[in-house]
Amino acid sequence: MRVEELCRRHRRIGLDTNVLVYVLEDVAGYAAIGQAILNAVEARETSAVLASIGLAELGTGPARSGDGALVERYVDELGSIAGLRIEPLSAAIATDAAVIRGARGIGLADAIHLATARAAGATAFVTNDHRLRGSVKLEVVYLDDLTLG
Repeated sequence: MRVEELCRRHRRIGLDTNVLVYVLEDVAGYAAIGQAILNAVEARETSAVLASIGLAELGTGPARSGDGALVERYVDELGSIAGLRIEPLSAAIATDAAVIRGARGIGLADAIHLATARAAGATAFVTNDHRLRGSVKLEVVYLDDLTLG
């Protein structure tokens, strides 16, 4: 599926942290596709939501290396993307995450990402974690299956 088709089919998407890591760390083979998604979000071709736990995931590597400035730069860069909403963990999202985690046997962070996307009205969740599966209301789209132009 092309990135343009993803944005046309889904007016709101959830983003997994790995999409952002690929862009920020310029990971070959994935950075360009992730950047195309972010460009579409900024251009308001679609909107996106990121679970707030994604900030903790994204900042862990730089923090482990003692680079607090990079942690803050990542947070600032994400906050500056028009069309990207960072959604806090609410009781309703936590409850849905528990249901998802219990039913699918996935990790807590992944369950929170999926529950956050659902709560925000996303109809697709973009990731490259092939352990995650979609549901009736939320299609999981893998970066490996996306192409440019």
